Amino acid sequence: MASNTTYEHDVIVVGAGGAGLRAAIAAQEAGADVAIVSKLHPVRSHTGAAEGGINAAIRDGDSWEDHAYDTMKGSDYLGDAPAIEALCRESPKETIQLEHWGMAFSREEDGTVSQRPFGGLSFPRTTYAGAETGHQLLHTMYEQVVKRGIEVYDEWHVMNLAVTDEEDPTERSCHGVVGYEIRSGEIAGFRARDGVILATGGMGQVFDHTTNAVANTGDGVAMAYRAGVPMEDMEFIQFHPTTLPSTGVLISEGVRGEGGILYNDEGERFMFEHGYANNDGELASRDVVARAELTEVNEGRGIEDEYVHLDMRHLGEDRILDRLENILHLAEDFEGVDGLDEPMPVKPGQHYAMGGIETNEYGRTCVDGLYAVGECACASVHGANRLGGNALPELIVFGKLAGRHAAGEEFDEPEIETGKRGEYEDADFESPVTLGERAGDDAGTAADAAADGGEAVANPDAVLDVAVDREIDRVEELLATDGVNHAEIRSTVQETMTANVNVFREEEGLTEALSDLREARDRYTDVGVSDPSRTFNTDLLHTLETQNILDIAEALTMGALARNEFRGAHWRKENQIRDDENWLKHTLISWNDGDPDLWYRSVILEGENKRYEPKIRSY
Repeated sequence: MASNTTYEHDVIVVGAGGAGLRAAIAAQEAGADVAIVSKLHPVRSHTGAAEGGINAAIRDGDSWEDHAYDTMKGSDYLGDAPAIEALCRESPKETIQLEHWGMAFSREEDGTVSQRPFGGLSFPRTTYAGAETGHQLLHTMYEQVVKRGIEVYDEWHVMNLAVTDEEDPTERSCHGVVGYEIRSGEIAGFRARDGVILATGGMGQVFDHTTNAVANTGDGVAMAYRAGVPMEDMEFIQFHPTTLPSTGVLISEGVRGEGGILYNDEGERFMFEHGYANNDGELASRDVVARAELTEVNEGRGIEDEYVHLDMRHLGEDRILDRLENILHLAEDFEGVDGLDEPMPVKPGQHYAMGGIETNEYGRTCVDGLYAVGECACASVHGANRLGGNALPELIVFGKLAGRHAAGEEFDEPEIETGKRGEYEDADFESPVTLGERAGDDAGTAADAAADGGEAVANPDAVLDVAVDREIDRVEELLATDGVNHAEIRSTVQETMTANVNVFREEEGLTEALSDLREARDRYTDVGVSDPSRTFNTDLLHTLETQNILDIAEALTMGALARNEFRGAHWRKENQIRDDENWLKHTLISWNDGDPDLWYRSVILEGENKRYEPKIRSY
């Protein structure tokens, strides 16, 4: 299982979805020797499941400034202006770059690229490729990776980061990662001479009803957290309004963008008739629509007390087949419904994490040499609620910026601070249960990944070697233990998170979730792997992932309990108002050697040419 091999490159990108591919291309263009390490083959990455589109101000009458305003409003004024403006300013250029690389965008009869309305947008700026935009984007960029000869280590699960052990996380540096090859069982080090870029995607497996793939276990977020990088705004989870009840499979917002209508069991177009969004109706922001649907169900107007109907029949067969064909296949395959002849059942499902690894507007964390981009990162672009169509431009814009920065290009000084530097506020938070590390076990704690701090800084190889040895010992111990199966622990986490940390949250449920998670953490100390094989050991892989799920679920619930206000996707029964006086700030949680530490930093509302003044958010 051990390996004497160390793979060495200038830049190591972890994850091969849209953000990872774009980062690798940008770093290679900047002259770096780049490699991608991914537990999935690139075209199996979850970016391929993105359906809706890419928001880009590319038409007359639109502007990046309007896009930035819509994004800040959508974020419920918890986004940071420098990151939002970078996203909106760069998205048109990056979207056109995709088109030049051959991405097959949908087009109008005159040949112009099609754009459609999406929730929360003041202009129809969502550029799309049918209802399979992510699939097209993924393949387009993978072609570029292959064309450029960028090395891809696929089906290598990254277990941990190789980070020095200074007491202050802001003084640490990252020198590589430890990987486990699923095919062979080999554990090896990947040394990064210049930088590691985490692009590991979402963490949907924290919940049991999610649009996310089984592989989306928040690996990068948890690894960075244990290495000393704060998690930011983890309580803000997007529950997409339209997922199929039986599986959680996503039904694109593009259906509503084209004119799809939501009905309750009484045949009412409830978004209008019950006053949830009198102006925008079905195209209000996602948090508004998700709450409306669940309210309808909870008040007895749901269909079979579980879901509502999404109807697109009136759009006509030609338009549906041209723009939404794969939606027909999904509804037929998973629900047995023909969307041309009958409405589709939909209900909210966990979809996206607005929070993640704290970074600045270039994707850089507080640990030198460590970057994060895409859904695993929090710059913060999305604040308390992401607008549909803003995830894919985030991948390509920040992937490019982080790739270039890691490769050594010079940038202006960042406006967003990272780590416990500058101005911040310690939280007055008392947990009802003991939080953090498993008793008597520091496996996986990356912050002490070097035997000696002084040697580690001087000798990056020592940092990597010690990190590899630690992971080898960890795996050997798991394989030798006849203990609790990870699936029991994971299901406990998913059930309590879905029951208590969902769309509607209250103090009693959040406290119960923390208690359940404490119990799950304690049980994880006795976890074992029953499959003794060294090849394609998915039992081992899922056991490693479950530790990440535990760390993320706890931080998410801590943030949700601490933030006693209603903002964006975070609804609190005890406080039904947005409290700008006390809560116009980011929630940050640091690992603190296994004793989680909650603190805050103010939101940056000062943009390039204006300040974004918080206003009442209505649609």
